[in-house]
Amino acid sequence: MAAAAAGLSWRRVSSFTGPVPRSRHGHRAVAIRELVIIFGGGNEGIADELHVYNTVTNQWFLPAVRGDIPPGCAAHGFVCDGTRILVFGGMVEYGRYSNDLYELQASRWLWKKVKPQAPSSGSPPCPRLGHSFSLYGNKCYLFGGLANESEDSNNNVPRYLNDFYELELQHGSGVVGWSVPVTKGILPSPRESHTAIIYCRKDLGSPKMFIFGGMCGCRLNDLWELDIETMTWSRPETKGTVPLPRSLHTANVIGNKMYVFGGWVPQSAGGEISSHDGEWKCTGSFSYLNLDTTEWIGLISDCQEDKSNLSPGPRAGHCAVAVGTRLYIWSGRDGYRKAWNNQVCCKDLWYLDTEKPPAPSQVQLIRATTNSFQVKWDEVPTVEGYLLQLHADSSVTSAAGIPGTGVPETSVLSSQGGSALHQSPQSLPTVPYPVMKADHPSQTNNVVPNNVQASFSSNSLQKVEGREKVAAPENKNTQETMRNHADATGFKETNAPSLLPVCTSSPQTSANVGELHDLDKRTVNPDASVSSTVSSTQTMVTQQAVKTESSSTNGAVVKDETSLTTFNSKSEAAETAYIMPSARVSTGQTNDSHSSKTPQRQMAPVKARDRQWYDVGIFKNSSAVVSQFYLLPEETLNISNKMESADVPDYRLLKKQDLFPGTVYRFRVAAINGCGVGPFSKISEFKTCIPGFPGAPSTVKISKSVDCIHLSWEPPASPSGNILEYSAYLAIRSTQVQENPSQLVFMRIYCGLKTSCIVTAAQLANAHVDYTSRPAIVFRISAKNERGYGPATQVRWLQGRVSVWRS
Repeated sequence: MAAAAAGLSWRRVSSFTGPVPRSRHGHRAVAIRELVIIFGGGNEGIADELHVYNTVTNQWFLPAVRGDIPPGCAAHGFVCDGTRILVFGGMVEYGRYSNDLYELQASRWLWKKVKPQAPSSGSPPCPRLGHSFSLYGNKCYLFGGLANESEDSNNNVPRYLNDFYELELQHGSGVVGWSVPVTKGILPSPRESHTAIIYCRKDLGSPKMFIFGGMCGCRLNDLWELDIETMTWSRPETKGTVPLPRSLHTANVIGNKMYVFGGWVPQSAGGEISSHDGEWKCTGSFSYLNLDTTEWIGLISDCQEDKSNLSPGPRAGHCAVAVGTRLYIWSGRDGYRKAWNNQVCCKDLWYLDTEKPPAPSQVQLIRATTNSFQVKWDEVPTVEGYLLQLHADSSVTSAAGIPGTGVPETSVLSSQGGSALHQSPQSLPTVPYPVMKADHPSQTNNVVPNNVQASFSSNSLQKVEGREKVAAPENKNTQETMRNHADATGFKETNAPSLLPVCTSSPQTSANVGELHDLDKRTVNPDASVSSTVSSTQTMVTQQAVKTESSSTNGAVVKDETSLTTFNSKSEAAETAYIMPSARVSTGQTNDSHSSKTPQRQMAPVKARDRQWYDVGIFKNSSAVVSQFYLLPEETLNISNKMESADVPDYRLLKKQDLFPGTVYRFRVAAINGCGVGPFSKISEFKTCIPGFPGAPSTVKISKSVDCIHLSWEPPASPSGNILEYSAYLAIRSTQVQENPSQLVFMRIYCGLKTSCIVTAAQLANAHVDYTSRPAIVFRISAKNERGYGPATQVRWLQGRVSVWRS
């Protein structure tokens, strides 16, 4: 079957920038996070530059490499271990092959020639090209290739190899040496220009290496398996139609599938495949092998090759690399001009989404007003947009039932700063589409909002988190102190816990792609949060930035200097279940275990039709300002949930509904790629503010001194009058928290007009370290005007070592 029939849609990249490398073949590529790194290959000379393509920004760049820069090579081994890349062998000039080994520290673009020890028995690998070089754990596995038996590089006496070596790596940098493993079974026959991949099933955990195809005077399509634990070779039985014999193809593992694309295959004549010494051609055929069932599935056969520029054309010697679940293919040769015997190389870059994207993180609240939310969620790699949906705490009437509130969708572009999508998610792979833009200063994925600042010390990282829902005070001694908090959150009016909107957040930001710094170098004290360190798999130094995190506490207790007061929060457990698009939405109601003195919210039964999800829109970036949503046509209101296969309606035909003040809205988001709409995120709920109360303080900063910390903030963006005072609270240790870690106890540490305070070491010594996500000390800050206290900003100050403030 064709790729289109399988739900796969190739995309050609046409809008890239930067110095595009010249077309070539025999090059190799690896991926480090979102970066594709290409080295070597030849076309009118062997290339020696290192090119990098950023799949997020569609930008090519040439890093400034230094050190023991290797000569250009082709048909070499090229593997990636974290942020280091190893290059072995290949053709360095016509007829001359190499067995040199180089290491590139991509974090510093530093080349180093390494000299592994020779095997204890036997010789090290001879110079070769067209070999396979595969990484698993701390070892690389070298198999086969082509050697030149002639001592004169101008004479080529080919010798096909089937030797097998193991290269042990040192941690971080350097190598130990070569060894020749003792294997069982029959070795694969000699070959070059084959492919080798390593796959480990999650349930079994036994790594296997699969070798497919290659050239040994004739092209091959045999499949070999090596059990790395037992070092046993075998020929697995396969199902389905085996791809034609081929060489110079590519094979990449995504999930449990090995995707095989292109290469040289026999030229068929009248439906018959010619003999091995007959005619050969480049192919654009595309198949995958299910590595769990060893079944071949053909996606594009040789007789179905797409001639309409909807998929990569026939080619061999190209490179293919997986970035997440997306497969990229670049360049390669498409045959010879026989009259001149010149190779013709492609100049195109393609990608294919092989699976629907995973669910994004929960929607996080940046800011709430009386009639809007500013929200964000973590980016999902290699996606084309996000479908954001909401539903209200109570039912929303159809457009026909709300005279005057539904507005025909005629001015989305001017009112929202972007345009809505008018096709279904399933049509996205084949049709370029407009998307809605985030209507706030941070419209790009890698920009910190202007209102987000942080001051970091060597062993702390500040983190702003989604605010808690707050219920009425319980203790009489502090009822007067906290009454306005209840007023601000609407508790007195609704007798219900309210969601308090968070004030600031930011996506994680990255260094400029052309300025990769020491990625493998830890840039912070070990006491700092792990989120601010750089792992071996990262490709960029991530700037420490304030991030949001949804709260998971079920309740909180606030303590002033003399007494305790209970803040009850509705359990999130009912709303954080993993909701698949095709699943009916649960009503999500649970009985809260509150104190007998705490007023209970009586939840009215909610019918399925009242839990209908409404589209906010489809957004290019992972943030949005939400002030309206689309009402569904009246006849569709009985549908309990938007199914994964359902089409996104034509938004131009729908009316919009404004958000209401003091109303709880639930949000979920799904990512979209070339395969369609993925599963939805867990559900978050936020409440719009009530008019008249101040908003939450913003731009919270935490900086550390020798014996204290400085906590500062800025006034609410919407004070709704004069701010009379601020209150700051610190979560403290208590027996109540020990018995129920999800119920925090807070002590008020500041009350006054200033927008800053000092938290002493004595106060911090009593701080509770919250482990609901990562270890953190929790603060809350709220503002009061003539009407009362508004919502509080909750800040998680990440801790790397919990004994930092212990005396």
